[in-house]
Amino acid sequence: MKKELTESTMQKALDFAYDKAVNGITGLDSAQELAENYLQDSGSKIEQVNSLIRWQNTKAGTSGFITGFGGLVLMPATLPANITSVLYIQIRMVAAIAYIGGHDIKSDKVKTFIYASLLGNAAKEALKDVGIQIGKKVAVNLIKSIPVTVITKINHKVGFKLVTKFGEKGILNLGKAVPVIGGVIGGTVDILSTNTIGNVARNIFIDMKEKNC
Repeated sequence: MKKELTESTMQKALDFAYDKAVNGITGLDSAQELAENYLQDSGSKIEQVNSLIRWQNTKAGTSGFITGFGGLVLMPATLPANITSVLYIQIRMVAAIAYIGGHDIKSDKVKTFIYASLLGNAAKEALKDVGIQIGKKVAVNLIKSIPVTVITKINHKVGFKLVTKFGEKGILNLGKAVPVIGGVIGGTVDILSTNTIGNVARNIFIDMKEKNC
């Protein structure tokens, strides 16, 4: 049976994946814990983030990367397992980058920008439409000052564009659920897409002028 992926379903998948990425699940570090590992490295924040992105790409390209994740195995049956698992991997990476940049990743407003990063290169257009330009770090105080009405508009744009994005990748036949056997969700994540998302997140959350911050 072929199910339709709607903006509502996408938002639920995003929120589920975000909760697991930020609060952590058995067997994997939370986004904050992942970030703390890289903050201990020498070098600038840019170098720390680049190292994180390289690691993420290596892991994301490994078949069956998501294994033994009790929290994901127990995801609601109404959510598409293939899409939700990919979102989890990418959201955890982006949230870790935001944390390295000094942002409160438990803030709803920061969460919106983390979601926007998932659009990759399309994030610039989506944010520009609401008056926000990517090209330099989006300041912590700026995010805090953004009106709720603007945040709502961004969320709507992100949800719509993500539904389109996954549709273009041809993985919307949700009737063919990803097998979950013995706590394993198989599959690989598009390395190129993950790398692009990481770079966009770096441009949003890290000040590229701070070479030794």
